Formats: sequence, structure tokens, C-alpha cells
Amino acid sequence: MARDEVLKMKWETLVTKLSNQFADGDELELDAIIYLIGVQELGQLHRKFKKDEKLNLMHIAICRLLEPYGYYEFDFYDEEGWPHYTMKEQLPILKAGEQSILMKEAIVQYFSEGGYID
Repeated sequence: MARDEVLKMKWETLVTKLSNQFADGDELELDAIIYLIGVQELGQLHRKFKKDEKLNLMHIAICRLLEPYGYYEFDFYDEEGWPHYTMKEQLPILKAGEQSILMKEAIVQYFSEGGYID
């Protein structure tokens, strides 16, 4: 099976599983999944977040997702427990569709490594 087909199949499986667990079956979009990863990485699962904190959560998730690709490196946790990353390499200029594929690939890898999906 082609790499793109495998990614598509794993992505659909992941979206279905996450949507059933967190959105009563309503399909989660990419941004919502990135947000969930940010909450997971912060580890403060049962609290409300302000608007600017939600953006920071998405930034944390993106850094964590792109860390295995060599773009970011974990640096430290601040006094409030928020992880901080250092940019190691500029992201390449990608078209919107290419960005989406990179993020989906990174998300599938993240949840595969965590044992959430095969």
C-alpha cells in the first residue's frame, strides 16, 4: 500500500477514535486534535484555559509534534509546569496541503508511539 494511503487510513482511524472519545462522535478537525495534544503535553487535563493559553497549548503541541523531525528541541518546564521548546531549524516553506500532510503524519506518529493507535 502506498505511503499516502497508509497515512490516510491511519488518520481516519485516529480521527474516529478521538472524535468518539472527546466529541460525542462529531468529527474533530486538525486544530482540535492539535489542541488535545497540547493539553496532554501540559498534563493539566481538568482545568479551563483562557484564549491565550489555548494558543499556547497549540504551540506546545506543534513543537512536540515536530520535535522528532528536528525542528524543535525540548528546553525546560517553567514554574507553572508549561514546557518550552527551542527552534533548532526553520520549517521549510510548505503549501497549505503539504503543511496539513506533515502535521497529520506527525500526529499519527505521536499517537502510534503512545500506543493509542497501531
